[in-house]
Amino acid sequence: MVMSAAAYLPAPKLGEWLKELSVRHLVLAPQARGDAVVFAPYAEGGEIVLDRDATMPPKQAVFPATEELLRFRRVKDPEDPGRVDVELSASQPAPKTVVFGARPCGTRGFLAYDRVYRSPKTTDPYYAARRDATLFVTVACTAPGNSCFCHWVGSGPDDASGSDLLLTPVTGGFVVLAVSGRGDELLGSPLLEPAGDRTAEAEKVLAAVRAALPPAPDISGARDGLTAVFDDMGFWDEVSAKCVSCGACTYLCPTCYCFNITDEGDGLAGRRLRTWDNCMSFQFTLEASGHNPRPTKAHRLRNRVGHKFSYYPALHEGAVACCGCGRCVRGCPVSVDIREIVLAAIVRAARAREETAHD
Repeated sequence: MVMSAAAYLPAPKLGEWLKELSVRHLVLAPQARGDAVVFAPYAEGGEIVLDRDATMPPKQAVFPATEELLRFRRVKDPEDPGRVDVELSASQPAPKTVVFGARPCGTRGFLAYDRVYRSPKTTDPYYAARRDATLFVTVACTAPGNSCFCHWVGSGPDDASGSDLLLTPVTGGFVVLAVSGRGDELLGSPLLEPAGDRTAEAEKVLAAVRAALPPAPDISGARDGLTAVFDDMGFWDEVSAKCVSCGACTYLCPTCYCFNITDEGDGLAGRRLRTWDNCMSFQFTLEASGHNPRPTKAHRLRNRVGHKFSYYPALHEGAVACCGCGRCVRGCPVSVDIREIVLAAIVRAARAREETAHD
């Protein structure tokens, strides 16, 4: 990334800047909660964790794990007791929010959401309202983790395509770059200084982390490879053998967007909730008849990997529904590695083509 006009935020002024943002926004920042790092409302004096990636991505800011869509109440017509009307009340408007301290991969995940929930055909009003009300201030990575593979999917440690401001750590503070019009609005703080020569240091920091990434394999054949092994249940049984179907991979993923809707109440009054769902669960596709089209974890893992690297790209002009953050790898209790599965599918399909050619 070539930096244009940029500002500089001294590290000692970070808390004061977040306090300033809190006047007009709900500020969510990465904070320690036991062994985890989660995005939680910032309070003055709160300790911000920036030396490691958050355990959870910031997707709850725009797509909450549990979201109230509406409340309902059934009211009898006093003049016609046999008639019951339903009164609906919409959920509260989305608050103006700033998500601070996410890595670029975490916010880039919303690009996958946008193609689904803000498509030309259909717009989810709840998602759209929160998306419009939320600004993302991300911090570029300064070292790759062993589970990171953002560069496999066409991204990188300073990919700001899902951000409004990008902060690059430099000596004594951060170089702050606006990467959207909305981000420009946050640069008017008197706490920010001209970046000057610090932009050159920021470029060196980013160049160093890019150079530290191991070479990325060519996964352009993933879509065809996964299609080719779709019916090879021996392959899927093999790669899913150690999976325990806990669903951690889906809950930790910045691009997983499946949900369930339930009504809670006493029959006369209640509320309608949208909650995250988990495609690795047996109940996800269980039909009322008792039939399940994905009866085994092999079938379910096939769907999860296939959706990200095959079905989604087929629907969205080749875009992969994976940002390469590696959370699914780090968070899996039995070390199922989606990278290994994708590469294995490509190899398996290539071998099958070779065998067919020799027959």
